[in-house]
Order: sequence, then C-alpha cells, then structure tokens
Amino acid sequence: MRIALGIEYNGSEFRGWQTQPGGGTVQDSLETALTQIAGMPIGVVCAGRTDAGVHAIGQVVHFDAPVARPLTAWVRGANTFLPPAVAVHWAQPVSDDFHARFSATARHYRYLLLNRPQRPGIEHGRIGWYHHPLDIERMQQAATQIVGEHDFSAFRAAECQAKTPIRTIYAAQVRRYGELFIFDFEANAFLQHMVRNLVGSLVFIGQGKQSIDWMLELLATKNRRLAAPTFAADGLYLVGVRYDACWGIPGMKGSMAEMMPAWIGA
Repeated sequence: MRIALGIEYNGSEFRGWQTQPGGGTVQDSLETALTQIAGMPIGVVCAGRTDAGVHAIGQVVHFDAPVARPLTAWVRGANTFLPPAVAVHWAQPVSDDFHARFSATARHYRYLLLNRPQRPGIEHGRIGWYHHPLDIERMQQAATQIVGEHDFSAFRAAECQAKTPIRTIYAAQVRRYGELFIFDFEANAFLQHMVRNLVGSLVFIGQGKQSIDWMLELLATKNRRLAAPTFAADGLYLVGVRYDACWGIPGMKGSMAEMMPAWIGA
C-alpha cells in the first residue's frame, strides 16, 4: 500500500532534506522512524527537497508500506521515533500511481524577514534579517514582474541540476507586519536557491539599490552573477504543496495571507 504523509520540520537541526553519508538529514530521520514501525527498511520520496537550514510546515512525502499498519502508527508511532525537530501531521493511503513530487501541481514557499537594526534573538534560526530600512511598495511592485512563465537562470544556484530553468510563478506577494516582511511565492516548481535569490534581489530594490524594473532586467540577462547574493536559509519555509483533488491529499488551506506560522502572532 502506498502511503502519503504530511510533515513539518525545523531545518536548523538538519543538513537538509536529502539523505547523505553520515546521516543528519530529514529524510534519514524519517526513514529510520518509519523503518522502526514497519520492521523493515522504508524509503520515502518528498514533494520538494529543501536545503540545510530551510524549514517546512507542509512537506508531503510518499512511501510504499511493505506491511499493513493502522494509519495512526504512521503518525503517532513514527513521531515516537523522530527527533523533536520533525513531526508527522497526517497519514493517508493513496493509489499506487500517486507521486509526492511528480503529482504536485504547485508549491508554496514563504520567506520571513526581520527588518530592523538589531539581529534576531528569540527567532534565531527561524527568520531572516536585514538591517537597512526597506520600502514595501517598491518590493510589491517588483514582485509582480516575475509572475508568469520565465527563464529563471538569473536566480538559480550554480550547482542546480534541473533540466530546464523555465518555471511558472502563479503568485508573488510581499507584505509587512511591523518589523516583519513576508515574501510568498507559489509556482509549479522552483530551482535550487531560487526563492532565496528572488528575496535577495527584491531586498536590493526595497533598499533603493536597484530600480523596480531590475527584476525584469535580470530575467532578460539570465545571468546569476548580476543578481543579488543568496539570502540566508533561516527564514525560508515550504508552506504547502498543491495536488489535484483526485488524489485526496489535504490541500493548502486558506489564502496566502491566512497561512501564517502560529508563533508569528500576526
């Protein structure tokens, strides 16, 4: 039986999603816990591989269960064996042709940025930081320019292994809650470091270092070296993954404005 899981994790505690020699990744931890429940090795596939330090509150994975277990075993049982920084939210049987990555139609990433002279303390590791004042209206206008299908070569990591840099962004928003700036991006898929590179360039525009039309210029050049530096992983969250209703996967609930980690308090 193929099982889908919804999980969350604090990326500060891991070396990224994908398994590595020596362990220390989210995938390693999850597979170890599920193996304890099944009594035999389990391998999982995720909807979006996150880098070291990147968090998730709506990651989706699937695996093929070699033995029958109650769904509660894949949730409460697995959580018993997982480290504190990762937890399973739900488990659901799916058809054998469901694939956590290839069946997804959209992914939603959010970047949380603290904008004040002092670095974060209590939110350390869970939020990005920029000390110069930022203009929200300039960033909002610039964000609208990347919506649609584009070649995002200017915003991909040098080591990105994607076969094509073409991606379609369905929505891009920048909002402000006091000292907190919230960047939301929903797309069919993302390139490695793409969101963090988009945020970095939008911040340059917000500070006045570049014009509002700079995002369009970067898209046209397709040159990563001309864009802003990659922003820190701390503030990046995989918020949710969207699937067609036929799969019966719990969807990305609510609008972007409503999907807020509870600890923010806004």
